[in-house]
Amino acid sequence: MEPGAKTEGAQGAVLLLGGRSEIGLKVAERLAAGRTVVLAARRSDDLVEETARMRAAGAADVRTVEFDADEVAAHPELLAKVFEDAGRIGVAVVAFGVLGDQARAEQDPAHAVAVVHTDYVAQISVLTTLATLLRAQGSGDLVVFSSVAGLRVRRANYVYGSAKAGLDGFASGLGDALHGSGVHLLLVRSGFVVGRMTEGMSPAPLSSTPDQVADAVVKALRRRRIRVWVPGALRPAYFVARLLPQAVWRKMPR
Repeated sequence: MEPGAKTEGAQGAVLLLGGRSEIGLKVAERLAAGRTVVLAARRSDDLVEETARMRAAGAADVRTVEFDADEVAAHPELLAKVFEDAGRIGVAVVAFGVLGDQARAEQDPAHAVAVVHTDYVAQISVLTTLATLLRAQGSGDLVVFSSVAGLRVRRANYVYGSAKAGLDGFASGLGDALHGSGVHLLLVRSGFVVGRMTEGMSPAPLSSTPDQVADAVVKALRRRRIRVWVPGALRPAYFVARLLPQAVWRKMPR
């Protein structure tokens, strides 16, 4: 799908939490036409390029908001203000996160905790707040990025994988809790994505690009799917992966 193409997502502004995220920006470009787009990130006064991309994609207005995912105490007030200023949020895309350094995390508990805080604790805070606000307005799409890394955690990246395992479970339950509320949650289970976040790493089998993930997300939103695997071949692959003996699994690469 080309940026700016018509989509069937919920009406209202697009909120991107993680305003520099490669995948998040690709999704926002595909939803931007005729809408207000709100980019939330740290150093929000330095989102010039990202703002230009949204305008080029047809956004009616682009706003930037200072947002630090790790400052969980600030989330309720900040997001309530975003909803008030934007009028109505149609799609909220939660796209912040870190890979962390697995080797360092195995020796440095503070680093391990920092990874889990950003990739799990901060996500719970944001998602709980967004769910409350979207329920109050009676509609909206909520996009959550899980990872196949959390479906069976590997020794090679177990800190990041454990955070994604928790997020996947939380988002699955939240999606069920939102059923019938008018709010739709899409849980995205992607594999290795070749992009800025994984630069310098050898691509894993069944890798994808940010464009491919964004296309899959927008297609799933249109179809009101509750889960999407990217690429789709990962779903049967991980059915088989769950059956591998632990002695084999612990040797699997990232």
